[in-house]
Amino acid sequence: MRRTLLKLPLLGLPLQMGSLLAQTAYPNKPVKWVVPFAAGGSADVITRLLAERLTQALGQTVVVDNRGGNGSVLGTELVAKALPDGYTLLLSNGAAITTGPLMGQSTNYKPLTDFVHLNLIGNFTNALIVRADHPAQNTQDLLNMLRAQPGKISYGSAGMGSAGNLTGELLKLRSKTQMVHIPYKGSGPALNDLLGGQIDFMFNALIASAPHIRSGRVRALAVTGQQRDPDFPQVPTLAEAVPGVVGDAWFGLSVPAKTPPAVQQRLRTDMSAILAHPEMQAKLAELGMRPMNVDGPQFQSFLDQEIAKWGPVIRAGQLKAE
Repeated sequence: MRRTLLKLPLLGLPLQMGSLLAQTAYPNKPVKWVVPFAAGGSADVITRLLAERLTQALGQTVVVDNRGGNGSVLGTELVAKALPDGYTLLLSNGAAITTGPLMGQSTNYKPLTDFVHLNLIGNFTNALIVRADHPAQNTQDLLNMLRAQPGKISYGSAGMGSAGNLTGELLKLRSKTQMVHIPYKGSGPALNDLLGGQIDFMFNALIASAPHIRSGRVRALAVTGQQRDPDFPQVPTLAEAVPGVVGDAWFGLSVPAKTPPAVQQRLRTDMSAILAHPEMQAKLAELGMRPMNVDGPQFQSFLDQEIAKWGPVIRAGQLKAE
């Protein structure tokens, strides 16, 4: 929703008028969008796609700056310390803003107060997959195995605190089962061990799992989103078997706190228009993202819900940041 600036008194406010003039000139130089992940991944590809459209909307070049490291905290800290002038943006995500801090991740920023979270861009659905010759044909089969062999069935993830790890712990909590988590340094090594039979199942990004599902190398027992995926409508959601088990990775657009309100509104409005365009929604879907296009207070409400959801899971699983 657009905000209108209040009319200022004519006298005694030279600093405010100067600030207003500066805001109306925004942007008058290139804008940097920090991606706290390495180049080449899904986050990087999606940000570059959005940055191209944001460049057109702003009339200034939006440069993507990859600053991966420390579970996406490194790049996030860089933006927290940047001048709050609208020229340094952040691709925010759960690991840096919600679940990481809940796990005791050391940060030099306060995730909910050192940023203004403008737009919730979208989320990535994961798939619960097993190798093709695994005896579990569906989620209920897997649950039966977990109950028959408590603490003997293993699952892999891209690492401690990853969306896959958190979803596994949520499944364990809601289904009242026991399973062994094997963290890997990325989803690639975990997938290799899944195919090799070293682990029983894993949660992996659906977009990355899709070629293996179609080739028959792995079987998708469920997807972790709120709804079935249109590309795999035959695959049920995990929540259909265990209500409440939904675990997706999300990305958003955030800026440092104290960024001028008019600049915030400009960015929020332009990004909302970009995300609402059917062509952009189709392109994001091709990359495995479900566009959400939630902004302002609704984004903040989403973050509060994420904290309320994952806090008990993290405490129950005694998950700690590495």
